[in-house]
Amino acid sequence: MTTGITRRHFGTAAIGAAAVLSSRRRAWAQEDLPKGPITLIVPFAAGGATDVVSRHVAKKVSEQINQTIVIENVTGAGGVVGATRAARAKPDGQTLLMGTISTHTINPLMAKQPPYDPVADFTSISMIVTVPNVLLVPATSKATNVKELIAMLKAEPGKYSYGSSGVGTPPNLSGELLKSMAGVKMEHVPYRGGAPAMNDLIGGQIPILFDVLSGAAPFIKAGTARALAVTTKKRAASFPDIPTVAESGLPDYETYTWNAIFGPPGMPAAMAERLSAEFRKATLDPDVKQRLIELSGEPVGSTPDQLAAQLKAEIAKWRPVIQAAGLKAE
Repeated sequence: MTTGITRRHFGTAAIGAAAVLSSRRRAWAQEDLPKGPITLIVPFAAGGATDVVSRHVAKKVSEQINQTIVIENVTGAGGVVGATRAARAKPDGQTLLMGTISTHTINPLMAKQPPYDPVADFTSISMIVTVPNVLLVPATSKATNVKELIAMLKAEPGKYSYGSSGVGTPPNLSGELLKSMAGVKMEHVPYRGGAPAMNDLIGGQIPILFDVLSGAAPFIKAGTARALAVTTKKRAASFPDIPTVAESGLPDYETYTWNAIFGPPGMPAAMAERLSAEFRKATLDPDVKQRLIELSGEPVGSTPDQLAAQLKAEIAKWRPVIQAAGLKAE
């Protein structure tokens, strides 16, 4: 009788201890999260590619941590206004930023007096996704691949121009890098966005266009624009038949745009690591991952250290290109 009671007591105590331990683990985990609703600043307009990516990932993270994440679109100055607000927020994790190559590389390098340091004034959390740019010509162009295009440019230096969505945009830098690496001359024709540039390419007003693949995708599928190559090292999963510039004769060529999560400077390391883990988990969730691929993206999901290292490498890569092209913030 006594033994039976003791065993029951032991079993009950063991279950109770396990419950307490589990409860403590949950409590410890919650301590690493922000104490209230999280605002994710998207430094571009609602409905754009960065906004769409942000909403998909934020929704999943919100479900994972059982906390509200509010998307706030803070536009202006090519993303600088939103990024500046995030850089000056309290380091309590309740304000995060969906940064891009524009906010954290191009704009700071182009500005005479940047309002923030892209490295020192932020806490790196996680790279979410990279998106290729794409080299396009009209469907009627004589160039059917990158080698033929470069041959045309070298045969008649200065005759051809290329369009992009604006000065200092990732497509603009893609064009400048091609000029530098291939040793060709092309005049840059900046547009106020990718849509008017695409209209002029299709209409024959410009012979070459660099665009973000997600924006150009419908025109490639429709056959109204011819894609010669994507700008990433690997082919895009959404268009596996389009070669890369690197495999088309310029082996070290690589450009892309990206979306990454940053916090204000001085965030506790444990909080940054926990948020990074949650954003990595969301990015690699099968449904979210598939949606990002459908948007012509390559899901990443990096650690804070990996993002910090990549950011420094991006700045080192693009500084000489921007200086050589004489690009200045407008």
